[in-house]
Amino acid sequence: MGLIILYTGTGAGKTTSALGLALRCIGHGLKVIIIQFMKGRKDIGEYLIKERLSPEYEIYQFGRTEWVNLSNPSDEDRELALRGLAFAEKIMLEKKPFLLILDEVNLAVAVNLIPISRIMDFLSKIPKETHVILTGRYAPSELINRADIVNLVVEAKYPKELFAIKGISY
Repeated sequence: MGLIILYTGTGAGKTTSALGLALRCIGHGLKVIIIQFMKGRKDIGEYLIKERLSPEYEIYQFGRTEWVNLSNPSDEDRELALRGLAFAEKIMLEKKPFLLILDEVNLAVAVNLIPISRIMDFLSKIPKETHVILTGRYAPSELINRADIVNLVVEAKYPKELFAIKGISY
């Protein structure tokens, strides 16, 4: 079974770290598939680059363009997250990528969009040639314990007023 790598914490850079590993894999000609949970914006850099990095790079989004209300997610948010997980399992088994990134899946589990049991079941089916990265805040202890590598991203310094910067923030 491949490695399970988890990025969690309240600091910025979890998705960015996963994308750095994706770029490294693509540089070696290895297949990368990214499944984004709770994200539906097509104007973000990691989505916009897909044509230039194809065929080694694929990205799929399962979320609305609006923010998810974390204290009261909608049924639509829950349905999209579950569809994303089902799609991730299907594409993982069919294409057997070298790297599969489940972006924001930790947060999707934490806010009850996806039951932890479904993620644990998913992780038990990883082909031996596939490594999986799980990103997102508030990773449950079950995922932390299951992962082979866990990186905690913490905020050491952050400006009080930082506006979204194209290329840095998205």
